[in-house]
Amino acid sequence: MKTSVELADKNVVVVGLARTGAAAARFLAARRARVTVSEQRPESALGEEPSALRALGVRVECGGHREASFLQADLIVPSPGVPLTLPVLAQARQKGIEIISELELAWRFLRGAVVAVTGSNGKTTTVTLLGKIFSDARRRVQVGGNIGFPLIGLVETARDDTINVVEVSSFQLEAITSFRPRVAALLNITPDHLDRHAAMSDYVAAKARLFGYQRQDDFAIFNADDRYCAELAPEVRAQRFWFSRQRRLDVGSFVEDGWVNYANGPVRERVLPREEIRLRGQHNLENVLAAVCAARVLDVPAERIRAAVAAFEGVEHRLEFVADVGGVRFYNDSKATNVDAALKAIEAFDSNLIVILGGKDKGSDYRPLRQPLRQRARHVLLIGAAREKIAAQLRNGLPCELLETLPEAVVRAAAVAQPGDTVLLAPACASFDQFENFEHRGRVFKQEVHRLRLERAS
Repeated sequence: MKTSVELADKNVVVVGLARTGAAAARFLAARRARVTVSEQRPESALGEEPSALRALGVRVECGGHREASFLQADLIVPSPGVPLTLPVLAQARQKGIEIISELELAWRFLRGAVVAVTGSNGKTTTVTLLGKIFSDARRRVQVGGNIGFPLIGLVETARDDTINVVEVSSFQLEAITSFRPRVAALLNITPDHLDRHAAMSDYVAAKARLFGYQRQDDFAIFNADDRYCAELAPEVRAQRFWFSRQRRLDVGSFVEDGWVNYANGPVRERVLPREEIRLRGQHNLENVLAAVCAARVLDVPAERIRAAVAAFEGVEHRLEFVADVGGVRFYNDSKATNVDAALKAIEAFDSNLIVILGGKDKGSDYRPLRQPLRQRARHVLLIGAAREKIAAQLRNGLPCELLETLPEAVVRAAAVAQPGDTVLLAPACASFDQFENFEHRGRVFKQEVHRLRLERAS
Protein backbone atom coordinates (compact mmCIF):
# COMPACT_ATOMS: atom_id res chain seq x y z
CA MET A 1 0.00 0.00 0.00
CA LYS A 2 1.13 3.54 -0.71
CA THR A 3 1.68 5.95 2.14
CA SER A 4 -1.53 7.85 2.83
CA VAL A 5 -0.97 11.62 2.66
CA GLU A 6 -3.24 14.38 3.89
CA LEU A 7 -1.94 17.76 2.79
CA ALA A 8 -4.74 20.12 3.80
CA ASP A 9 -3.53 22.75 6.29
CA LYS A 10 -0.02 21.23 6.42
CA ASN A 11 2.94 23.62 6.30
CA VAL A 12 4.98 22.55 3.28
CA VAL A 13 8.19 24.17 2.09
CA VAL A 14 9.21 23.70 -1.54
CA VAL A 15 12.91 24.46 -2.04
CA GLY A 16 13.81 25.89 -5.43
CA LEU A 17 11.63 27.61 -8.01
CA ALA A 18 12.72 25.97 -11.23
CA ARG A 19 10.37 23.79 -13.28
CA THR A 20 10.00 21.03 -10.69
CA GLY A 21 9.60 23.35 -7.72
CA ALA A 22 6.91 25.39 -9.42
CA ALA A 23 4.96 22.26 -10.39
CA ALA A 24 5.20 20.87 -6.85
CA ALA A 25 4.02 24.17 -5.35
CA ARG A 26 0.98 24.26 -7.62
CA PHE A 27 0.13 20.64 -6.82
CA LEU A 28 0.37 21.25 -3.06
CA ALA A 29 -1.63 24.47 -3.19
CA ALA A 30 -4.41 22.69 -5.07
CA ARG A 31 -4.64 20.29 -2.14
CA ARG A 32 -5.00 23.13 0.36
CA ALA A 33 -1.54 22.87 1.88
CA ARG A 34 0.01 26.05 3.27
CA VAL A 35 2.88 26.31 0.81
CA THR A 36 6.06 28.33 1.06
CA VAL A 37 8.57 28.36 -1.80
CA SER A 38 12.13 29.14 -0.75
CA GLU A 39 14.45 30.27 -3.54
CA GLN A 40 18.11 31.29 -3.33
CA ARG A 41 17.97 33.53 -6.39
CA PRO A 42 16.59 37.09 -6.28
CA GLU A 43 13.03 37.57 -7.44
CA SER A 44 14.23 39.71 -10.34
CA ALA A 45 15.74 36.55 -11.89
CA LEU A 46 12.54 34.50 -11.73
CA GLY A 47 10.23 36.15 -14.22
CA GLU A 48 6.47 35.94 -13.64
CA GLU A 49 6.39 32.69 -11.66
CA PRO A 50 6.46 34.27 -8.15
CA SER A 51 3.44 36.46 -8.92
CA ALA A 52 1.55 33.54 -10.45
CA LEU A 53 2.16 31.38 -7.37
CA ARG A 54 1.21 34.15 -4.97
CA ALA A 55 -2.12 34.39 -6.79
CA LEU A 56 -2.69 30.77 -5.74
CA GLY A 57 -1.99 31.58 -2.10
CA VAL A 58 1.64 30.41 -2.12
CA ARG A 59 4.18 32.35 -0.09
CA VAL A 60 7.33 32.98 -2.12
CA GLU A 61 10.58 33.84 -0.34
CA CYS A 62 13.47 34.84 -2.61
CA GLY A 63 17.07 35.85 -2.10
CA GLY A 64 17.99 33.17 0.41
CA HIS A 65 16.57 30.48 2.68
CA ARG A 66 14.89 31.52 5.93
CA GLU A 67 15.57 29.14 8.76
CA ALA A 68 12.23 29.84 10.48
CA SER A 69 10.23 28.71 7.42
CA PHE A 70 12.06 25.38 7.33
CA LEU A 71 11.85 24.65 11.04
CA GLN A 72 8.11 25.35 11.14
CA ALA A 73 7.36 22.97 8.25
CA ASP A 74 5.50 19.68 8.43
CA LEU A 75 7.02 18.58 5.12
CA ILE A 76 9.87 19.83 2.92
CA VAL A 77 10.16 19.09 -0.82
CA PRO A 78 13.57 20.07 -2.26
CA SER A 79 13.93 20.40 -6.02
CA PRO A 80 16.42 18.00 -7.67
CA GLY A 81 19.07 20.70 -8.01
CA VAL A 82 19.06 21.45 -4.28
CA PRO A 83 21.68 19.43 -2.34
CA LEU A 84 20.35 17.64 0.73
CA THR A 85 23.44 18.87 2.60
CA LEU A 86 22.00 22.40 2.60
CA PRO A 87 22.40 23.63 6.22
CA VAL A 88 18.72 24.50 6.70
CA LEU A 89 17.76 21.01 5.49
CA ALA A 90 20.21 19.44 7.93
CA GLN A 91 18.61 21.44 10.76
CA ALA A 92 15.12 20.37 9.70
CA ARG A 93 16.23 16.75 9.52
CA GLN A 94 17.60 16.92 13.05
CA LYS A 95 14.23 18.22 14.19
CA GLY A 96 12.50 15.21 12.60
CA ILE A 97 10.80 17.08 9.78
CA GLU A 98 10.07 14.86 6.78
CA ILE A 99 12.08 15.69 3.64
CA ILE A 100 11.07 14.02 0.37
CA SER A 101 11.72 14.59 -3.32
CA GLU A 102 9.05 15.63 -5.81
CA LEU A 103 9.37 12.09 -7.20
CA GLU A 104 8.31 10.64 -3.85
CA LEU A 105 5.50 13.19 -3.45
CA ALA A 106 4.11 12.35 -6.88
CA TRP A 107 4.36 8.61 -6.24
CA ARG A 108 2.14 8.87 -3.18
CA PHE A 109 -0.73 10.12 -5.34
CA LEU A 110 0.03 8.48 -8.71
CA ARG A 111 -2.27 5.85 -10.21
CA GLY A 112 -1.18 3.12 -12.62
CA ALA A 113 2.11 1.30 -13.14
CA VAL A 114 5.50 3.02 -13.12
CA VAL A 115 8.36 2.13 -15.45
CA ALA A 116 11.39 4.01 -14.10
CA VAL A 117 14.71 4.39 -15.93
CA THR A 118 17.94 5.68 -14.44
CA GLY A 119 21.62 5.60 -15.38
CA SER A 120 24.46 7.99 -16.07
CA ASN A 121 23.64 8.14 -19.78
CA GLY A 122 20.84 7.14 -22.14
CA LYS A 123 17.87 7.79 -19.84
CA THR A 124 16.04 10.27 -22.05
CA THR A 125 16.42 8.23 -25.24
CA THR A 126 15.26 5.04 -23.50
CA VAL A 127 12.30 6.72 -21.81
CA THR A 128 11.21 8.43 -25.02
CA LEU A 129 11.48 5.17 -26.96
CA LEU A 130 9.47 3.33 -24.29
CA GLY A 131 6.78 5.98 -24.51
CA LYS A 132 6.55 5.37 -28.25
CA ILE A 133 6.51 1.58 -27.85
CA PHE A 134 3.66 1.62 -25.32
CA SER A 135 1.73 4.23 -27.29
CA ASP A 136 2.07 2.32 -30.56
CA ALA A 137 0.96 -0.82 -28.71
CA ARG A 138 -2.19 1.11 -27.73
CA ARG A 139 -1.42 1.20 -24.05
CA ARG A 140 -2.42 4.27 -22.08
CA VAL A 141 0.97 5.87 -21.43
CA GLN A 142 2.45 9.14 -20.22
CA VAL A 143 6.09 10.17 -19.99
CA GLY A 144 7.72 12.47 -17.46
CA GLY A 145 10.20 12.90 -14.63
CA ASN A 146 13.72 14.18 -15.21
CA ILE A 147 13.02 14.26 -18.95
CA GLY A 148 11.58 17.75 -18.59
CA PHE A 149 7.96 17.32 -17.44
CA PRO A 150 7.83 16.74 -13.66
CA LEU A 151 6.13 13.54 -12.53
CA ILE A 152 3.91 15.58 -10.22
CA GLY A 153 2.34 17.06 -13.36
CA LEU A 154 1.16 13.59 -14.47
CA VAL A 155 -0.82 12.77 -11.34
CA GLU A 156 -4.07 14.36 -12.48
CA THR A 157 -4.16 12.51 -15.80
CA ALA A 158 -3.08 9.09 -14.50
CA ARG A 159 -5.59 6.24 -14.26
CA ASP A 160 -5.36 2.71 -12.95
CA ASP A 161 -4.52 1.40 -16.44
CA THR A 162 -1.86 4.06 -17.14
CA ILE A 163 1.78 3.19 -17.69
CA ASN A 164 3.85 6.09 -16.33
CA VAL A 165 7.30 6.01 -17.96
CA VAL A 166 9.63 8.04 -15.76
CA GLU A 167 13.18 9.27 -16.18
CA VAL A 168 14.83 9.32 -12.75
CA SER A 169 18.03 11.04 -11.65
CA SER A 170 20.28 10.31 -8.69
CA PHE A 171 19.26 13.65 -7.19
CA GLN A 172 15.59 12.61 -7.16
CA LEU A 173 16.36 9.20 -5.67
CA GLU A 174 18.26 10.61 -2.72
CA ALA A 175 15.02 11.62 -0.99
CA ILE A 176 12.57 8.77 -1.65
CA THR A 177 10.98 6.75 1.14
CA SER A 178 8.51 4.47 -0.66
CA PHE A 179 8.81 5.02 -4.44
CA ARG A 180 8.23 1.60 -5.98
CA PRO A 181 8.31 1.17 -9.77
CA ARG A 182 6.72 -1.90 -11.32
CA VAL A 183 9.69 -1.98 -13.70
CA ALA A 184 13.02 -0.36 -12.81
CA ALA A 185 15.91 -0.19 -15.28
CA LEU A 186 19.51 0.79 -14.60
CA LEU A 187 21.25 1.51 -17.91
CA ASN A 188 24.82 2.14 -16.75
CA ILE A 189 26.89 3.88 -14.10
CA THR A 190 29.91 6.02 -14.94
CA PRO A 191 31.45 8.94 -13.01
CA ASP A 192 29.05 11.91 -12.99
CA HIS A 193 27.84 14.65 -10.66
CA LEU A 194 30.94 14.28 -8.49
CA ASP A 195 30.59 17.98 -7.72
CA ARG A 196 27.37 17.03 -5.88
CA HIS A 197 28.06 13.52 -4.56
CA ALA A 198 30.93 13.31 -2.08
CA ALA A 199 32.34 10.15 -3.69
CA MET A 200 31.63 7.70 -6.49
CA SER A 201 30.25 5.26 -3.90
CA ASP A 202 27.62 7.83 -2.90
CA TYR A 203 26.58 8.26 -6.53
CA VAL A 204 26.26 4.48 -6.98
CA ALA A 205 24.27 4.19 -3.74
CA ALA A 206 21.87 6.89 -4.93
CA LYS A 207 21.24 5.01 -8.18
CA ALA A 208 20.71 1.75 -6.25
CA ARG A 209 17.85 3.35 -4.31
CA LEU A 210 15.67 2.90 -7.42
CA PHE A 211 15.29 -0.78 -6.47
CA GLY A 212 15.06 -0.37 -2.70
CA TYR A 213 11.27 -0.54 -2.34
CA GLN A 214 10.52 -3.07 -5.08
CA ARG A 215 8.97 -6.43 -4.20
CA GLN A 216 9.39 -9.94 -5.56
CA ASP A 217 6.66 -9.53 -8.16
CA ASP A 218 8.28 -6.40 -9.65
CA PHE A 219 10.94 -6.33 -12.39
CA ALA A 220 14.51 -5.01 -12.20
CA ILE A 221 16.50 -4.61 -15.42
CA PHE A 222 20.29 -4.28 -15.48
CA ASN A 223 23.04 -3.79 -18.03
CA ALA A 224 24.93 -7.09 -18.02
CA ASP A 225 28.00 -5.35 -19.50
CA ASP A 226 28.29 -2.81 -16.67
CA ARG A 227 30.29 -3.78 -13.58
CA TYR A 228 28.32 -1.59 -11.18
CA CYS A 229 25.08 -3.19 -12.36
CA ALA A 230 26.56 -6.64 -11.79
CA GLU A 231 27.53 -5.67 -8.25
CA LEU A 232 24.15 -4.16 -7.35
CA ALA A 233 21.85 -6.77 -8.87
CA PRO A 234 22.26 -9.57 -6.26
CA GLU A 235 20.88 -7.28 -3.53
CA VAL A 236 17.60 -6.62 -5.38
CA ARG A 237 14.37 -8.37 -4.34
CA ALA A 238 12.57 -7.93 -7.68
CA GLN A 239 12.76 -10.40 -10.58
CA ARG A 240 16.06 -9.67 -12.32
CA PHE A 241 16.30 -9.23 -16.08
CA TRP A 242 19.32 -8.18 -18.11
CA PHE A 243 20.36 -6.68 -21.43
CA SER A 244 23.67 -7.07 -23.26
CA ARG A 245 25.14 -6.17 -26.62
CA GLN A 246 28.13 -8.45 -25.97
CA ARG A 247 26.77 -11.86 -25.01
CA ARG A 248 23.81 -14.19 -25.08
CA LEU A 249 21.52 -14.18 -22.06
CA ASP A 250 19.08 -16.66 -20.54
CA VAL A 251 16.84 -13.88 -19.19
CA GLY A 252 16.60 -10.54 -20.98
CA SER A 253 17.49 -8.95 -24.32
CA PHE A 254 20.69 -9.38 -26.32
CA VAL A 255 22.16 -9.26 -29.83
CA GLU A 256 22.90 -12.47 -31.74
CA ASP A 257 23.30 -13.19 -35.45
CA GLY A 258 22.32 -9.64 -36.36
CA TRP A 259 19.08 -9.71 -34.38
CA VAL A 260 17.86 -8.22 -31.13
CA ASN A 261 16.54 -11.20 -29.17
CA TYR A 262 14.51 -11.60 -25.99
CA ALA A 263 14.71 -14.61 -23.68
CA ASN A 264 12.80 -15.60 -20.59
CA GLY A 265 14.05 -19.01 -19.60
CA PRO A 266 13.14 -21.55 -22.30
CA VAL A 267 11.17 -18.95 -24.27
CA ARG A 268 13.33 -17.20 -26.88
CA GLU A 269 12.24 -14.92 -29.69
CA ARG A 270 13.67 -12.62 -32.31
CA VAL A 271 12.37 -9.07 -31.90
CA LEU A 272 13.97 -7.04 -34.71
CA PRO A 273 17.01 -7.00 -36.99
CA ARG A 274 19.91 -4.88 -35.76
CA GLU A 275 19.95 -3.05 -39.08
CA GLU A 276 16.45 -1.64 -38.46
CA ILE A 277 17.69 0.45 -35.52
CA ARG A 278 18.16 3.97 -36.87
CA LEU A 279 20.12 5.42 -33.94
CA ARG A 280 23.92 5.85 -34.19
CA GLY A 281 26.34 4.34 -31.70
CA GLN A 282 26.73 1.25 -29.54
CA HIS A 283 25.31 3.14 -26.56
CA ASN A 284 22.04 3.61 -28.42
CA LEU A 285 21.95 -0.11 -29.14
CA GLU A 286 22.07 -0.61 -25.36
CA ASN A 287 19.21 1.87 -24.92
CA VAL A 288 17.13 -0.09 -27.42
CA LEU A 289 17.92 -3.37 -25.66
CA ALA A 290 16.81 -1.92 -22.32
CA ALA A 291 13.57 -0.64 -23.84
CA VAL A 292 12.88 -4.00 -25.52
CA CYS A 293 13.33 -5.80 -22.21
CA ALA A 294 11.10 -3.37 -20.28
CA ALA A 295 8.37 -3.60 -22.89
CA ARG A 296 8.45 -7.40 -23.07
CA VAL A 297 8.21 -7.94 -19.30
CA LEU A 298 4.98 -5.91 -19.52
CA ASP A 299 3.77 -8.14 -22.35
CA VAL A 300 4.07 -5.81 -25.34
CA PRO A 301 4.18 -8.14 -28.40
CA ALA A 302 7.49 -8.36 -30.24
CA GLU A 303 5.97 -7.21 -33.52
CA ARG A 304 4.71 -3.99 -31.89
CA ILE A 305 8.15 -3.33 -30.44
CA ARG A 306 9.81 -3.93 -33.81
CA ALA A 307 7.59 -1.42 -35.59
CA ALA A 308 8.09 1.27 -32.92
CA VAL A 309 11.88 0.88 -32.77
CA ALA A 310 12.23 0.86 -36.55
CA ALA A 311 10.35 4.17 -36.77
CA PHE A 312 12.22 5.85 -33.90
CA GLU A 313 14.64 8.57 -35.04
CA GLY A 314 15.99 9.64 -31.67
CA VAL A 315 15.66 12.61 -29.33
CA GLU A 316 16.57 16.26 -29.68
CA HIS A 317 20.08 17.13 -28.41
CA ARG A 318 21.19 13.45 -28.45
CA LEU A 319 23.44 12.82 -31.46
CA GLU A 320 20.97 14.93 -33.43
CA PHE A 321 21.87 15.64 -37.04
CA VAL A 322 21.54 19.39 -37.59
CA ALA A 323 22.64 20.20 -41.14
CA ASP A 324 25.11 19.64 -43.94
CA VAL A 325 26.99 22.87 -44.62
CA GLY A 326 29.22 22.65 -47.67
CA GLY A 327 29.80 18.92 -47.23
CA VAL A 328 30.46 19.23 -43.48
CA ARG A 329 27.91 17.48 -41.26
CA PHE A 330 27.02 19.05 -37.90
CA TYR A 331 25.73 16.94 -34.97
CA ASN A 332 24.27 18.22 -31.71
CA ASP A 333 24.89 16.08 -28.63
CA SER A 334 24.44 18.82 -26.04
CA LYS A 335 23.02 16.19 -23.68
CA ALA A 336 26.54 14.74 -23.39
CA THR A 337 27.01 16.42 -20.02
CA ASN A 338 29.64 14.01 -18.69
CA VAL A 339 32.81 12.39 -19.98
CA ASP A 340 31.30 8.98 -20.64
CA ALA A 341 28.47 10.47 -22.70
CA ALA A 342 30.96 12.48 -24.75
CA LEU A 343 33.09 9.37 -25.20
CA LYS A 344 30.13 7.44 -26.57
CA ALA A 345 29.24 10.26 -28.93
CA ILE A 346 32.81 10.43 -30.26
CA GLU A 347 32.94 6.65 -30.71
CA ALA A 348 29.76 6.77 -32.81
CA PHE A 349 31.92 8.20 -35.65
CA ASP A 350 34.95 6.67 -37.34
CA SER A 351 37.15 9.66 -38.20
CA ASN A 352 37.44 13.24 -39.46
CA LEU A 353 35.85 14.84 -36.41
CA ILE A 354 36.02 18.41 -35.19
CA VAL A 355 34.82 18.14 -31.59
CA ILE A 356 33.53 20.97 -29.38
CA LEU A 357 34.07 20.29 -25.67
CA GLY A 358 33.61 22.36 -22.53
CA GLY A 359 31.22 24.07 -20.16
CA LYS A 360 30.85 23.87 -16.39
CA ASP A 361 33.08 21.23 -14.82
CA LYS A 362 31.46 18.61 -12.58
CA GLY A 363 34.64 17.34 -10.99
CA SER A 364 35.36 15.17 -14.03
CA ASP A 365 38.51 13.48 -15.31
CA TYR A 366 38.80 14.23 -19.02
CA ARG A 367 41.82 12.03 -19.70
CA PRO A 368 39.71 9.07 -20.97
CA LEU A 369 38.90 11.25 -24.00
CA ARG A 370 42.54 11.46 -25.12
CA GLN A 371 42.89 8.25 -27.11
CA PRO A 372 39.48 8.32 -28.86
CA LEU A 373 40.11 11.93 -29.87
CA ARG A 374 43.57 11.06 -31.19
CA GLN A 375 42.02 8.26 -33.24
CA ARG A 376 39.01 10.14 -34.60
CA ALA A 377 39.46 13.93 -34.32
CA ARG A 378 41.37 16.33 -36.54
CA HIS A 379 40.71 19.30 -34.26
CA VAL A 380 39.31 19.94 -30.76
CA LEU A 381 37.71 23.24 -29.73
CA LEU A 382 37.45 23.94 -25.99
CA ILE A 383 34.98 26.46 -24.59
CA GLY A 384 33.51 27.62 -21.31
CA ALA A 385 34.65 27.58 -17.71
CA ALA A 386 36.27 24.13 -17.92
CA ARG A 387 38.37 24.76 -21.04
CA GLU A 388 41.68 25.28 -19.22
CA LYS A 389 41.26 22.10 -17.15
CA ILE A 390 40.29 20.06 -20.22
CA ALA A 391 43.23 21.44 -22.19
CA ALA A 392 45.63 20.48 -19.40
CA GLN A 393 44.29 16.91 -19.33
CA LEU A 394 44.22 16.46 -23.12
CA ARG A 395 47.80 17.50 -23.81
CA ASN A 396 50.35 15.38 -25.66
CA GLY A 397 49.78 16.02 -29.32
CA LEU A 398 46.06 16.72 -29.52
CA PRO A 399 45.27 19.75 -31.69
CA CYS A 400 43.30 21.75 -29.10
CA GLU A 401 42.21 25.37 -29.44
CA LEU A 402 40.71 27.43 -26.61
CA LEU A 403 37.79 29.77 -27.28
CA GLU A 404 35.28 31.60 -25.10
CA THR A 405 31.80 30.84 -26.42
CA LEU A 406 29.86 28.27 -28.39
CA PRO A 407 29.03 30.64 -31.30
CA GLU A 408 32.78 31.31 -31.67
CA ALA A 409 33.41 27.58 -31.72
CA VAL A 410 30.84 26.96 -34.45
CA VAL A 411 32.42 29.64 -36.66
CA ARG A 412 35.91 28.28 -36.01
CA ALA A 413 34.80 24.68 -36.63
CA ALA A 414 33.37 25.67 -39.99
CA ALA A 415 36.63 27.44 -40.85
CA VAL A 416 38.89 24.45 -40.13
CA ALA A 417 36.51 21.75 -41.45
CA GLN A 418 36.85 20.21 -44.88
CA PRO A 419 34.17 18.47 -46.96
CA GLY A 420 33.62 15.02 -45.49
CA ASP A 421 34.33 16.16 -41.92
CA THR A 422 31.85 16.03 -39.04
CA VAL A 423 31.51 18.76 -36.42
CA LEU A 424 30.30 17.28 -33.14
CA LEU A 425 29.11 19.19 -30.09
CA ALA A 426 29.70 16.76 -27.20
CA PRO A 427 30.60 19.03 -24.26
CA ALA A 428 31.38 16.46 -21.50
CA CYS A 429 30.33 19.24 -19.10
CA ALA A 430 27.26 20.84 -17.61
CA SER A 431 25.87 23.89 -19.40
CA PHE A 432 25.29 26.26 -16.51
CA ASP A 433 28.35 28.47 -17.04
CA GLN A 434 26.81 30.10 -20.13
CA PHE A 435 23.35 28.55 -20.61
CA GLU A 436 20.11 27.84 -18.75
CA ASN A 437 20.39 24.10 -19.40
CA PHE A 438 21.64 21.63 -22.01
CA GLU A 439 18.56 22.26 -24.16
CA HIS A 440 19.39 25.95 -24.34
CA ARG A 441 22.97 25.09 -25.29
CA GLY A 442 21.77 22.74 -28.01
CA ARG A 443 19.37 25.30 -29.41
CA VAL A 444 22.14 27.91 -29.62
CA PHE A 445 24.37 25.41 -31.43
CA LYS A 446 21.64 24.64 -33.96
CA GLN A 447 20.84 28.32 -34.50
CA GLU A 448 24.50 29.07 -35.22
CA VAL A 449 24.78 26.13 -37.63
CA HIS A 450 21.65 27.18 -39.53
CA ARG A 451 22.92 30.77 -39.64
CA LEU A 452 26.13 29.49 -41.24
CA ARG A 453 24.15 27.40 -43.71
CA LEU A 454 22.08 30.41 -44.78
CA GLU A 455 25.19 32.58 -45.13
CA ARG A 456 26.89 29.99 -47.32
CA ALA A 457 23.75 29.64 -49.45
CA SER A 458 23.33 33.39 -50.05
